[in-house]
Amino acid sequence: MFFDAYKFEVDKILINKDYKRLITAGFLHSGWTHLILNMFTLLMFSEGIERYLGESLFLTIYLASLVGGCLFALFIHRNHGDYSAVGASGAVCGIVFASIALFPDMGVGFFFLPVFIPGWLYGVVYVLYSIYGIRSKKDNIGHEAHLGGALIGMMLSVILHPSALRENYFTILIITVPVIAFIYLIVNRPQILLVDNLFRKTHADAYSIDHTYNAEKNMQQKEIDRILDKINIRGLNSLSKSEKNLLNEYSKNLK
Repeated sequence: MFFDAYKFEVDKILINKDYKRLITAGFLHSGWTHLILNMFTLLMFSEGIERYLGESLFLTIYLASLVGGCLFALFIHRNHGDYSAVGASGAVCGIVFASIALFPDMGVGFFFLPVFIPGWLYGVVYVLYSIYGIRSKKDNIGHEAHLGGALIGMMLSVILHPSALRENYFTILIITVPVIAFIYLIVNRPQILLVDNLFRKTHADAYSIDHTYNAEKNMQQKEIDRILDKINIRGLNSLSKSEKNLLNEYSKNLK
């Protein structure tokens, strides 16, 4: 399948060295709703950054945040070989947090609601929510990519426009310090990620909208196992045309 060849998948990256997935996964989405939400958010925040830094630096932040988000997700899930993801969420979060670093007092709204809060407050709340989401796995959001992309976007905006650190140092500090502290903890005390929550019985039950293909892959693997058992008992000629096609597709994806 096309998605299987280009989505973010831990084993394919770490074992097969298929590093292109760190970028290509950001151009795939699990459905129209997923795509529209990401592109709407990007539209709302991209104009200010593009005008302020220029098109080439805007693209630099976008792509770097995409890769940064994937790398952080790869680190969090380095022991979960079948973990997979799609979506531009990390890149979009990079643009959002670059905007917050440069324009901390801008108003941030909530999808057609006449309610706005300062950008710096939105950034703080979002970071804390993402940290909680990574630990609790209570919802259907890919917090790892979001947090990694947000951190890279904010750091790059400061590097590309150093005066932002002098002008908005308080905003940048109250957002980046919790993220860096969290990363330090999961590097030195990875057991903090192993928590139960009130919403699901185990972490194995939780997966994000960015990672819906895990379930599909598991179903496919069960079907492949059934076909292999059938070959073992009755021989290759016992397979139907659809079973042979499925086995052939599966073999191509392993290459």
